[in-house]
Amino acid sequence: MNNILISDVLRRKIIDEQFEDILGQENVKRDLKSALLMDRHVILIGNPGIGKTTLAKNIAKILPDMKVNNCGFNCTPERAICPECLNNKDKIKHKNVSGEDRFIRIQGSPDLTAEDLLGDIDPIKAMKYGPLSIEAFTPGKIFRANNGILFFDEINRCSEKLQNALLQVLEEKKVTIGSYNIDFPAEFVFIGTMNPEDTSTETLSDVFLDRFDMIYMGYPETLEIERKIVSMKGKRIDEVTFPEDLLNHTIDFIRSLRNDPNIDKKPSVRASLGIYERAQAVAYLSKDKTVNSEHIKEVMLSVISHRIRLKPSIKYLETPEKYLAEEFKKFKGRKSGYT
Repeated sequence: MNNILISDVLRRKIIDEQFEDILGQENVKRDLKSALLMDRHVILIGNPGIGKTTLAKNIAKILPDMKVNNCGFNCTPERAICPECLNNKDKIKHKNVSGEDRFIRIQGSPDLTAEDLLGDIDPIKAMKYGPLSIEAFTPGKIFRANNGILFFDEINRCSEKLQNALLQVLEEKKVTIGSYNIDFPAEFVFIGTMNPEDTSTETLSDVFLDRFDMIYMGYPETLEIERKIVSMKGKRIDEVTFPEDLLNHTIDFIRSLRNDPNIDKKPSVRASLGIYERAQAVAYLSKDKTVNSEHIKEVMLSVISHRIRLKPSIKYLETPEKYLAEEFKKFKGRKSGYT
């Protein structure tokens, strides 16, 4: 493989990686491994709260430590790309960076500019070296991700202008800085995420999307997997016990909302985590040692009502809060034995 990131050692690590921070999603993990092995850019597609960012961070953990030059371009001693390293090969200092240190996150936003990604002229350096001197250029996040991972969260929030700025580096692994007419190599794994149901985002052009493979993530496949996620990720109050059968019942209710034909926007795993944590807190404040259904009912609206959206045929008849309260009442009735 010609990508300097995919060494034989890293290839074996990718193959052996279990992505243990993500429970379930075995098909997603396999798709991601195959994309990484072949140096493919990917976009993880799915609703909020299903682990897209966690999965991307897991990839950074398997990148080996690397010796790089102490510059803004993450040059390696064997492969200098920036003027500072090219002009001072014998004087430049080195440092060791981990894969997690080379995980550079960009939060998608309409306000994000091409200069944020590529870099811009530093006014102070421009006064010292001249406005068109390459020494006056301050590298952006793309170069900070050189020899690492560029993680673009909610990529469908970036403007068409920003998409166009990314086209060259995604295809050719280099960036042309227009003011200087100089090409800089930029070697990284690009991982984006997007929520397909977010209607407040920009349209991604076909030309831009053609640079990616799409990997689709869903909600936890089973109740058992979601319960393990909640138990593993959720905060605990040692003085309070959350009965396992009641926790299963609660998560089962949230999962039933995802299958409710009257609900457009589904509650994510964050809803399950929220109920788990807040119900413990309410029990603790009530000086109860065990969580019961009344504690869950008390926090239900606060945790879930804004995480669902009713379909138009329903939302004009009742509010999410009222609908949620009625559904929980019916669900509780079907699951007798909980107090």
